Parts: sequence; structure tokens; C-alpha cells
Amino acid sequence: MRRSTVVVFLMAGVLILAVSAVYLSFGAEISRMRANTESGGRIADTSIGRMEYAERGAGVALLSIHGAGGGYDQGLDNALDLVGEHFRIIAPSRFGYLGSAIPFDTSPAAQADAFAALLRTLKVRKAIVVGVSAGARSAVEFALRHPDFVSALILIVPGSYAPTSPVSIQAGRGNEFVFWLVNAGADFVWWAMEKCAPSRLIRFVGVPPDIFATASEAERQRVLHVVANIEPLSRRFRGINIDSHQADRRPPLEKIRAPTLTISARDDLFNTLPAAQFAASTIPGAKLIAYPTGGHLLIGHGSDVRNVVGKFLAANGIVSAEPPAAMSQP
Repeated sequence: MRRSTVVVFLMAGVLILAVSAVYLSFGAEISRMRANTESGGRIADTSIGRMEYAERGAGVALLSIHGAGGGYDQGLDNALDLVGEHFRIIAPSRFGYLGSAIPFDTSPAAQADAFAALLRTLKVRKAIVVGVSAGARSAVEFALRHPDFVSALILIVPGSYAPTSPVSIQAGRGNEFVFWLVNAGADFVWWAMEKCAPSRLIRFVGVPPDIFATASEAERQRVLHVVANIEPLSRRFRGINIDSHQADRRPPLEKIRAPTLTISARDDLFNTLPAAQFAASTIPGAKLIAYPTGGHLLIGHGSDVRNVVGKFLAANGIVSAEPPAAMSQP
């Protein structure tokens, strides 16, 4: 056998071994992720159907409505990162995410009705409602359609209606490919991009690369955690497809009576500041916090956001001014 042929066979063998090792690593990680998402939620039989949710903590009830690419797990993380731990956090998976089904009507109004049914099933009479990113649309509808349930409304980087500058993601820089990837639910390609081209995915979750580069190590790890937890895409892409429709109908925000706080950042790559400004200017008595930097994940402002939210809730008599002693998470 010629030497060149032997070299080709050896290179082919090395390549096969490398590909096998990569795919085995992917298989182990994606299996773990699927197991985690399948075991962490509960299914509630509500008056309008089955709905997945999770709970954590004790105290004042807080309904945490996740954004695009999420599920109950993202809802729990959002509440802990941006609001705090001293609540009974109820985090549903919205339509098409993880274990929640897709009904005929997938509108934000229908989702709001599903939240009401879930709270009735859990015998929760009133809750703080936190809508993050695309979850703000159904949070707004919930406050409009079921006001008796809402003690306060908090909209964080809201992917809701804005009359002149709608929420969007910057085109170019590989985002078209990432959009295709998300909508296809391509688990392996997303996983491979995490390992080889994480900057594309960091931009896709609305964080400017320069903000990520200068952030603390803890904040960078938080961003990477958000990116990693979009996996398994195959259990979330149906919900992402629902969320991809623009919020083009103006809700009657002036009818909301719950105390309202809106928070965004000027450099959010999803352009949520106009929606936050519109909500704050239209909802009676609403308050706006706009950070100059931080991107969609409000990098560098976590403790300040928790402080602002705590003062807002205390000022409206929903929680005490002094937080209770720290409690362990179950």
C-alpha cells in the first residue's frame, strides 16, 4: 500500500473518531437537558386545558411570564435574577414551549386567559405579574382581561406594542442563519455554535458584544447560561414560531389600573425601549427605568433592578420595605 494511501486512511480514521467524540458529547449534553426540562415542570389540569408550570419559594405570589426561547425554567431564572427570591414564584410555560400544548388560538389574549385558569387551579387570588421580553404581550393582556388577579405589573425589556419603532432584532451579522436555526429547532447546530461561535448567539439574545466583553465574569456566565438554556431547541421552537409574529395591535393600555413599572436599556438589540416608553406614557401612573447600556439582559444592572423592583412593590404596599431574611431554594 502506498504511503499516501496510508496517510489518507489514518486521517479518515482520526476524523471519524473526532466526529464520533463530538457527537457523543452532544448526545450526552442534549439528553441531560431534555431530562431536566421534562422533570422540572408540573402539569396543571385547568378549566381550559393542561398547562405546564413550575413553582419555587414562598411568600407573595409572583407570576413570571418568560420570553422567547424560554419555558418555565427561564421564568424561574428571570424572577430570581431580576426580582429576587422572596416570593412564591409561579412560572408557566407559554403556548408551544416545553410541555405546554398549542391551542387553536395562540394570541396573547388567549395566553392571558390560560394564566388566569392556572392561578384559579392553584387557588391564587392575586399575584405580582412580571412579563419579560415577548412575555410582556400576554402580561399586558392579563392585566387588561383579569385585573382582579394583578397586584402589580412589571414589564422588563418588553417585546410589546410600540407605535413608531417596533421591537425587532438587528439584521445581518449572521442573524438570518440563527433565525433559520431557531425556527428549525436544530439542536446540534445550536450546540456546536455555543462551542465554536458563541458571539453569534450572544448577539442573538440581544446583548451587544462590547457589553459582554467588558462585563464581569459573573455577568458573562449569566449570558452564557441564557444561551445554553435555550437548548433543547426542539422543545421550544414551536413557541418561538408563535412569538415571531409582531405585536402590531395597539392594546388599550390606558385601561390598566395595576401599579406598573417598565424597565429597558437603550442599547437593547431587540429595540424594546420604545415599547417600554410607550407603556409608561400610556398606562396611568406607570414608571419607566431606562438604562443607557446593558442590552436585552440588562447586563450590569441586576442588583439595581432588584432594588428598583423592591422599592416599587414596597411603595405600593405589596411587600414590606425590609426584605425577609434570605431563604434557601428548594
